[in-house]
Amino acid sequence: MESCGLDAADLRKAADAAQAGAQVLDQVAVPRLLTGDLWTVNTMLADAPVPTICGVLDMDRTWWGDPEADWTMRMARAKQDARTAFFDSYRRPAETEAARWRRHVYEVRHLGALRLERHRLGSEVGVRDSYRLVAEELSALTP
Repeated sequence: MESCGLDAADLRKAADAAQAGAQVLDQVAVPRLLTGDLWTVNTMLADAPVPTICGVLDMDRTWWGDPEADWTMRMARAKQDARTAFFDSYRRPAETEAARWRRHVYEVRHLGALRLERHRLGSEVGVRDSYRLVAEELSALTP
């Protein structure tokens, strides 16, 4: 962030909050392979009566972690529209206080990436909005 001339103080505060809550993050005992960019154009579908993913492409954002931390999960929750059907087939995670807290940590991570992308694209409004959105998430992370 700072090498791009952007203030990253809010993201450092979120990192500090995540470090302070490491025991909550560590409750995710079995990491899963996350694609970071799973959407229709990055999947291959089998010729079947019901759409079935048989291949995944574009794995440059792949990492190991909590499935809830993946970009795909964020986007599946982004709007209450056809996306909610995702959870008809994919196990909906437990709604615990710890899971909700972790999602705030993950959202700040996504917002940080979005801030950089908006900066790259020259969206001053998008960059500015990211500070407000991170502040909202920070209020849920810190007492």
